[in-house]
Amino acid sequence: MSKNRSNSGPSQRQLRAGELVRHALVDILAREELRDPDLAGVMVTVSEVRCSPDLKHAMAFIAPLGGGDARKTADALNRCAGFLRGRLGAQIEMKFTPALKFEPDESFEEASKIDALLKRPDVARDLERARTDDDAESTSSDD
Repeated sequence: MSKNRSNSGPSQRQLRAGELVRHALVDILAREELRDPDLAGVMVTVSEVRCSPDLKHAMAFIAPLGGGDARKTADALNRCAGFLRGRLGAQIEMKFTPALKFEPDESFEEASKIDALLKRPDVARDLERARTDDDAESTSSDD
C-alpha cells in the first residue's frame, strides 16, 4: 500500500534528517578552516536543510552573518561541498551521506521587506481601521 504524498510536506524522517545535517554542518563550518578565498573571515548561518525523500540529497539554505553577498557565499560553499560532505559523513550516522547543495536563504530579506511594508503610515492606518471595524462587529454581535 503506497501513500500519495504529492500535496503533503516533507515526512517526519526527512525533517529529522534535515535537522541532523543542519546541526552537523553548523558544527563543521564553525570548526573547519575552509581554503576558499570567498569564505575567508565569513561566518555562515545554516537556517534550514531540506532532504530529498531518499535522503541522498540535501539542500542547505545559508546566509552570511553580519550581511554580505549570500550568493557569493553559497557558490563558495558549493565549491567546497565535496570536502564538507566528507566531514559530514564522519560526523553523522546515516546509511548514506547526502550530496550537499547550498542556496542563499532569502527569507530574512523577505521578512525585512514585509516588516518595512507594515510600518508604512498608509498601511498602518488601514490595518488600524480594519482592527477597529473587527472590534465593532464583534461587540455588536455579542448584543
